[in-house]
Amino acid sequence: MRNELENLCEAAASFHARGYAFGSTGNLSVTDGERVWVTPTGASLRRLTVDRLAEIDREGKPLNGNKASKEYPFHLAAYRNSFSGARALVHLHSTWTVALSCLEDLDAAEPLPVFTPYYLMRVAPLAVIPYLRPGSAELAVAVGEAARAHDCILMRNHGFLTLGATMDEAVDRAEELEETAKLFFLLRNEKLRYLTGAERSEIQQVFGRKK
Repeated sequence: MRNELENLCEAAASFHARGYAFGSTGNLSVTDGERVWVTPTGASLRRLTVDRLAEIDREGKPLNGNKASKEYPFHLAAYRNSFSGARALVHLHSTWTVALSCLEDLDAAEPLPVFTPYYLMRVAPLAVIPYLRPGSAELAVAVGEAARAHDCILMRNHGFLTLGATMDEAVDRAEELEETAKLFFLLRNEKLRYLTGAERSEIQQVFGRKK
C-alpha cells in the first residue's frame, strides 16, 4: 500500500506542476478496501507527503490526526458503488473540463464527441451529474449512483472525477479526459471526422472498455 500512497503524492505534484490543479483545489484518494487515504482539506497538491494524508474508514471515521478533504463523502460513495471495483480516485477542477461542465447546451448523453480511440478506451462513457454543492450529501449520492456504471464522471459547473483499479489508471483517465475536452474546444469551429459506429465497436471489442 505504501507504493500506492507514494504514487498518489507523485500524481498530485505532477497535476499541480502541469496546471491541472491550482491553489488548494482538487483531491485524490486510494483505498485498500477497508481504509481510505485522501488528500487533506485546504492543502495544495504541490507538496504532499504520505504522512500528511488523511486516513479514514469506509464510513468516514478518522483514523489519524489529518483532516480529510471536505469532499471525502463522494470518494466513499464512489468506492462503495463502483461497478469496476475501483481502488483509486482523482478529482480535479482542470480548465478545459470545467469549461465543458459549464456549457448550457451540454449533451448529457454524449458530452464529448468520440474523435479519438483513446477517449473511447480510457474515458467513455462519461457520466454527467447536475450541479450540487461541493461537500454536500446530495453530491455524494449523485456520484455514488453514477459510479454504478461509470469510471469517469463530469460534475456540472464544478469539475470531474475518474476512478481506477490503481492511481496510475485513474490518472490516465483524468489526463485523457482533460486533453479531449481541450481538443473539443480547439476544434469547435472546424469540420471534424468522428469515429464511425463500426470503428467504435472494433475498439470496444479489442480493448474491452465497459459500456
